[in-house]
Amino acid sequence: MLLQVILQGMLIGFAYSAPIGMQNLYIFNNALSNRLSKAFLYASVIWLVDAVFSLIAFLGVGTLIMQNDFIKLAVMLIGGLIVSYLGGTIIRTANAVQLNTIEQATTLGKVFVTALVLSFGNPQALIDGSLMLGALRGTLADREVMPFYGGVILATAIWFTGITLAFNILRDRLSKRFLVWINLISGFIVLLYGLHLILEFMKHFF
Repeated sequence: MLLQVILQGMLIGFAYSAPIGMQNLYIFNNALSNRLSKAFLYASVIWLVDAVFSLIAFLGVGTLIMQNDFIKLAVMLIGGLIVSYLGGTIIRTANAVQLNTIEQATTLGKVFVTALVLSFGNPQALIDGSLMLGALRGTLADREVMPFYGGVILATAIWFTGITLAFNILRDRLSKRFLVWINLISGFIVLLYGLHLILEFMKHFF
């Protein structure tokens, strides 16, 4: 019975992780821009923060937090500024990273901050995640809660590891032009997402 609960959690985890969002774009770019060991290290940081995000959403805390207008606006502004900066950096370094002339100049601290922004910088994601995972929490018996949550984070770990490995292997087989465009497109999407958050912040005052 518990195995079935774990598998159900994994199914939700894959469905939650697979859509192309900010986290996946960052994982793609990370895998294309770094050697495999560093790419795995950075992906594990993304996964760890995502696991915390999933737990908060699972417990429904995200909805409670986002009911505070000050916190909501702060998340929008700070998240928008950092995500916009991240997108601009990806665009500026697209050609150099693709040509393997440099690895992404970053640190674990920067990756951790980026992971926080990608997971918690979208107020709507907090609300949607809380509604989905929080609703599922209500259908589980107490002894099924942790196995289900374990299945969710196991699925995201498998997903992030798999796409990191796949894209890192493929980066040496893809053409230079293709990789440049991958970086540019992902950078522009991230930049637009950041600008969208800033615009949503400004709408509350104008």
